[in-house]
Amino acid sequence: MKDKTSKFDRDPDLASPLDVAMSAQDRETLAMVASALRERRMRLAFQPVVYAADPSVIGFFEGYIRLLNPRDQVIPARDFMGAVEQQELGREIDCAALQMGLMVLQRNPQIRVSVNMSARSVGYQPWVKILRKALRETPRLGHSLILEINEASALQVPDVLKPFMAEMRDHGIVFALDDFGAGMTSLRQLRDLRFEIAKIDGALVRDVDRVADQQMMARAAIALAQQMGMYLVAEAVETEAEANWLRDAGVGCLQGYLFGAPTVTPDFRAFRHGRPNLPAERGKAGGRSP
Repeated sequence: MKDKTSKFDRDPDLASPLDVAMSAQDRETLAMVASALRERRMRLAFQPVVYAADPSVIGFFEGYIRLLNPRDQVIPARDFMGAVEQQELGREIDCAALQMGLMVLQRNPQIRVSVNMSARSVGYQPWVKILRKALRETPRLGHSLILEINEASALQVPDVLKPFMAEMRDHGIVFALDDFGAGMTSLRQLRDLRFEIAKIDGALVRDVDRVADQQMMARAAIALAQQMGMYLVAEAVETEAEANWLRDAGVGCLQGYLFGAPTVTPDFRAFRHGRPNLPAERGKAGGRSP
């Protein structure tokens, strides 16, 4: 009987037409990203993170980098972030995001801003130089900066990350563990890194007010963060019912479209109090106020 297996399946050295097309699309996207960085076609969009006890009070703003194509359209981050994690291009994106975030803090010293980074950038000298230069020029800047590292990235290079975090804490910088609860974790390594903030992954937040399985997983993530002394922030909150459930479960801050979409023209005047004294909320959240 004739073998109906595709020649692409039989010979691993041959790529299927679909794979070739996808690779070509990926290469085109990455070339567009590199061009955006080179030509400074980029923005930082800010989304407010509000206190669950009083959503009119903003705890901090998260900055999201937006890279633009030659038509000034945003290149979707999902199209390239995974591909650049282990490339120098990823480190260059982190440099751009950090530099823009620090510039915003220098112009608006009354606010707090979080900037996303890969743990791999700790070993990338241009990124480290940008941060240290800003801290030398504006020593108080660190007290307004939060660095966000997602769980998967943090666990790739914990031995490099741990001394860096200890050094930067001396400058007042706070560290947030992004996408907390999204996947398998090494609890010992997470404990040793001692993140101040745990940002509960949006997948655990969706419909948490009415789906029993979601509630079970969210409670487990909240309990684990509390045991580790981390302040709790919930991402991707979209309904009042989700917000109420999370607040009652002990989450200290909430972030999502319910409270505002990321925007490149934020109203920083809405940042009213900086670090409000909410002792009851801190006690419920099982950690320090961010």
